[in-house]
Amino acid sequence: MHEAHVEKKDSIFKIAINLTLTCLISGVILASAYYITHPIAVEKEKELTVKAMQSLVPDATTFAAVEGEDNMTAASDGSKVIAYIVEVEPKGYGGAIVTQVAVTPDGKVINYKITKSNETPGLGENAKNASFMNQFAGKTSEQLVVTKDTSKTDNIQAMTGATITSKAVTKGVKEAVDRVNAFVGEGK
Repeated sequence: MHEAHVEKKDSIFKIAINLTLTCLISGVILASAYYITHPIAVEKEKELTVKAMQSLVPDATTFAAVEGEDNMTAASDGSKVIAYIVEVEPKGYGGAIVTQVAVTPDGKVINYKITKSNETPGLGENAKNASFMNQFAGKTSEQLVVTKDTSKTDNIQAMTGATITSKAVTKGVKEAVDRVNAFVGEGK
């Protein structure tokens, strides 16, 4: 009986050593993989961000963060700023709708791109469709009001079945336009 007890202690000790070594080796492998892949992931994320901004302002050749302004980027064509891209997060039906909004220096919407949302498929997700997005082009802050009245063509027509999302996206775009107007109005 004494031998069985000693053998049991040995087996538990061996299992503990094996698990410790396995965890240590796994940790070294994961840390090494992270060390190798993290810089690549950061670079890819920057490339995707530039591509997203380029899709909003195709004439821009450079993008630079605006000093003193959170989530605002100046898009230039080399000689002058042709647009500002502002990231906003209005709250929609399914939570935050992360949106990049391109605005001219004189406060008119160029376009927007929803980069992350949890809106209802077939309803709120339609805010990404051209039929809704195209309504925003050239609009000023005063015109960014959601309406269900089809005779009010200067305003934004709400999506059927997705009024909350329509209002949230419009609110976010208006917020971006107002931020650009305030920034440019300060003479920066």
